[in-house]
Amino acid sequence: MEPRLRAVCDLGVAEAREGAGRHEYDGRVQDLSPGGVRRGLAALGGDPLPDAYDEALVVAQEAGLRAFYGELRLHRRNPMPHLANLDVSGYDREYAPAGQRTEARTRHLAAWPAAVDGSVAALDEMAPTIATATLSAARGLSVGLDADDPVESAALAAHARLVAHLEAAAGSGDGGDGADGALGPAALGADGLTLLLSATEATEVDLAALAARAEAERDRLRAMLDEACGRLAPGRPVAELVPELLRDHPDADGVIAEAQALTHEVIAWAAERRLVPYSDGTCVVAPAPESRQWAMAMMASAAPGEPDTPSFYWVTPPRPEWPEHEQAEWLQVFSRTTLPAITVHEVAPGHFSHGLALRHAPTEPRRLFGSEAFMEGWAHYVEEVAIEEGFHAEDPRYVIGVSVEALLRVTRLACSIGLHANGMTVAEAGRRFEQDAFLAGQAALSEARRGTFDPTYGRYTWGKLEIRDLRERARRDWGAEFDLPRFHAAMLELGAPPLGLLPYALAGGPAPADGSRRSG
Repeated sequence: MEPRLRAVCDLGVAEAREGAGRHEYDGRVQDLSPGGVRRGLAALGGDPLPDAYDEALVVAQEAGLRAFYGELRLHRRNPMPHLANLDVSGYDREYAPAGQRTEARTRHLAAWPAAVDGSVAALDEMAPTIATATLSAARGLSVGLDADDPVESAALAAHARLVAHLEAAAGSGDGGDGADGALGPAALGADGLTLLLSATEATEVDLAALAARAEAERDRLRAMLDEACGRLAPGRPVAELVPELLRDHPDADGVIAEAQALTHEVIAWAAERRLVPYSDGTCVVAPAPESRQWAMAMMASAAPGEPDTPSFYWVTPPRPEWPEHEQAEWLQVFSRTTLPAITVHEVAPGHFSHGLALRHAPTEPRRLFGSEAFMEGWAHYVEEVAIEEGFHAEDPRYVIGVSVEALLRVTRLACSIGLHANGMTVAEAGRRFEQDAFLAGQAALSEARRGTFDPTYGRYTWGKLEIRDLRERARRDWGAEFDLPRFHAAMLELGAPPLGLLPYALAGGPAPADGSRRSG
């Protein structure tokens, strides 16, 4: 790897290994100690790349790392990069023979004691709110480790030191850092959030304008939901109808089968409509491995640097030992109203299709680096593309499912800005999720707490809105030459572009190979 690219990867080892498939990082941990981070930042930079877009992409990656680790010192305040550094769940994916992956996992676990020492040294600026909100994820890292194995026993001891460090930080306050219940020192502040969003996405962010867009988008989505509910059940109150629809779901044994059937359907449908440039590869639907059962549904794509192995659409049914009412609540995520939208998002034309395009990206920087706001924004954007293109047009439940999922995501955007820039409290954010996103109680508070340590979790909606804006510009610029296959192919040829670099897609996006044109 070219040294400039290597320096960027060295400051994002977990993502390089799992997201880009650079398995020379197998068995390695990142040095997240204060000194290790300083050395990593000093290594950034180098000769410009010959391709203008690739150069802009790498500059954006470097700027994001300097903001995250340098100006904002988030590795000193937030345990999440440290938890990702320790996580060994990526070795569950079948990218290589089992023995090779097991050996790499063992080396990774053997590195935990030194890594934890670095993490404890670094995490000296944690606010109690952040420590409290991340404790569950930290404790979950040790699931499945064997205390009788010498390497894993040492890893468990190191893990216990890290958890104790977080517990001590969490216990140093009452969970609300400010006297008024706001985040206080846990908040990035308007300037900090602006810097983080602007640097990582290579654009100038106006938080007030972005917050206003979130409000307008919420109103649009609620109108879309109301209209679809009116078609399905005229006269029924939306607040009564939506919970009823969510209770219509397969049982625990049927979730995988229904997700599998939808997976075959959406891949064939997206290919027939030519909505994405690639439909090769294999997508397997399976229960998530133990290490990934914190997520209800997720895509584990074959990464660009890996052999052509299957991608996995991991679905997590409820655990059989749970009480019946908890199983029923969990299964609502897989309702027959929301599962089609989730599958479009995770599979096609969403993350699985995007993963295939990344494997075909023409240059190494595009295969290595990308924007989470584009990745999630793309998968969120295509949920509504499916509405526009007539997917399940005869069933208003698809529109209802998209609307419900989108209202959750736009509420994340509003609350991330509120929590970190406008003095919103966690309790106020929780009420916002109850009012706007059909969540209740602990589910709403869980979403609110996520915003404390994941300040960019509004990326789904932000990315979707920027892609929609670019599409309207492409319609104007390309005129009669515009269609969705051309527009989508032009964006995906860039890999996963930071939002500020999206206009590069308009500089001559590829026309369909057969020369055809279709209205978008």
